[in-house]
Amino acid sequence: MRVIIQRVKSSQVMVGDRAIGQIGKGLNLLVGIAETDTEAELDWMARKCLELRLFPDETSDRARWDKSVLDIQGELLVVSQFTLYGDCRKGRRPSFDRSASGDRAQQLYEQFVGKLRQSGLKVETGEFGAMMHVAIDNDGPVTLILEREAD
Repeated sequence: MRVIIQRVKSSQVMVGDRAIGQIGKGLNLLVGIAETDTEAELDWMARKCLELRLFPDETSDRARWDKSVLDIQGELLVVSQFTLYGDCRKGRRPSFDRSASGDRAQQLYEQFVGKLRQSGLKVETGEFGAMMHVAIDNDGPVTLILEREAD
């Protein structure tokens, strides 16, 4: 499983001319599901996304990241992104052999979103399989790649 995690001031996903997901301060998560992913990867990734300290403590005079999205009661926008498993090492066209099939990826993506929602935070999503426009107001900018391979 791969997730591009971005600290944002706001983020929005549109399908056509309608906004289907929109958040304020929090995290934008672009999520790629591998063919080998299981619930263990989903659990680890959800916990990591919720608990990773990416936000400064506004009361501190030090520039440290001491707060998680849970600590600040931030918001999450979760967008499926199968292209995170695009392999461009050979030829001129990416190979998506490691990406989960559409049905399996959708099932695991929805399970992942459900795990995030258990936190009680506002969780918005894109539309699985749709052409989407994602507007990201990256804060920092802070962008990290999280990866967890099946054991």
